[in-house]
Amino acid sequence: MKHLAITAAGLALVACQAQSPETAAEATPTQATPATDTMPALVRPDGSYPTIPLEKDNIVIKVLQTTVDNLTDFPTIEEGLDHNLKHMEAMADKACTTGKKPDFLLYHEFPLTGYSGGSRTEKLKYTVQIPGPETERLGKIARDCDTYLVFGTYATDDDWPGHILSINAVINRDGEVVKKFWKSRNIKRIYPDREITTTTIESVRDKYRAMYGIEEEFPVLMTEYGNIAISTVQFDPFIFAAFALRGTEIMIRTATLFAEYDVRATAYYNNFYSPMVNIAFDIPGYSAGESVIIGPKAKILAKSKSLTEDDIIEAEIPIAEFRKNRKIPNYAYEMTKPVLDQYIQEFPINHMDLPRDQLPETGVAMKELMESVSRFNHPEKYGLPKGE
Repeated sequence: MKHLAITAAGLALVACQAQSPETAAEATPTQATPATDTMPALVRPDGSYPTIPLEKDNIVIKVLQTTVDNLTDFPTIEEGLDHNLKHMEAMADKACTTGKKPDFLLYHEFPLTGYSGGSRTEKLKYTVQIPGPETERLGKIARDCDTYLVFGTYATDDDWPGHILSINAVINRDGEVVKKFWKSRNIKRIYPDREITTTTIESVRDKYRAMYGIEEEFPVLMTEYGNIAISTVQFDPFIFAAFALRGTEIMIRTATLFAEYDVRATAYYNNFYSPMVNIAFDIPGYSAGESVIIGPKAKILAKSKSLTEDDIIEAEIPIAEFRKNRKIPNYAYEMTKPVLDQYIQEFPINHMDLPRDQLPETGVAMKELMESVSRFNHPEKYGLPKGE
């Protein structure tokens, strides 16, 4: 059978194909304001959110914390990808044959490629395309295990020449890629001497919006096991609030290092479940591993005890009970709006909508670009007044 998974943008199709009036009513959105050609309705005014019917009341999430070898360590890229895929396959086989049967298998940010250093030109060699031969093999895992499979990767796309994308892909139970989640934005000023060079929605937003629609800036994938979204963003409450307002029930997060308190706080504030899948490695000075599955009240449902080794953790989620009478979060938006309206974001959107030969080659060059476009550094460039 073809298992149902759909984004909010496809709700009209779901409603048309519904098998009953009840299903149609559940899948048809109530609009906060009349949709227009430029601004569709993104949030319902009554606190409800779009869903499709659940297939069962309780679902099982399994987090696959894995080690990974960088593609630069192999004689050829093909050998490296094959090696890492075999490791992913072995971990999935263990997850699917021990413990409870999974409904979601979750990998971390870079289980296929590892983390690549070097310049942009060098890093571009160590990417994959989605779909591609790698997702064919991962699709077989999903089919054989009858599960959704989520993984992150460095990726390239012919529509975005020269750009390195950080993508989280979703493969459904039929083995098909049904969604690619771009990273929303990169954390800024985390390093003193460089900035992250991957392209995000924020850094090319206008072009991204023109190509895919504003609904895809904070997309939610509605599945028979609940509404999911996936993100590699960290320490960014507005991003996760937007996903929550769009109807996210399970906020899947992938990482190469993370802070547990960030995941717990985010799950609590936004009233959703949140697995965090981290990479495992043994490098002095870094605390990897310790992947977690967090409940809506910041409760730790499962946690890996290892920092350096492969591990599988699982949690059963009562998704039907959780969804019952649930509304989107209650934020103090009206109260804080006067302050937010006067806030000037330091780095403007679209800062990486550049020709290939102008895209920063290194993290140092990326920092130079970011400093040059900073509104805080150059208010006069943007016609902004300087502070007293």
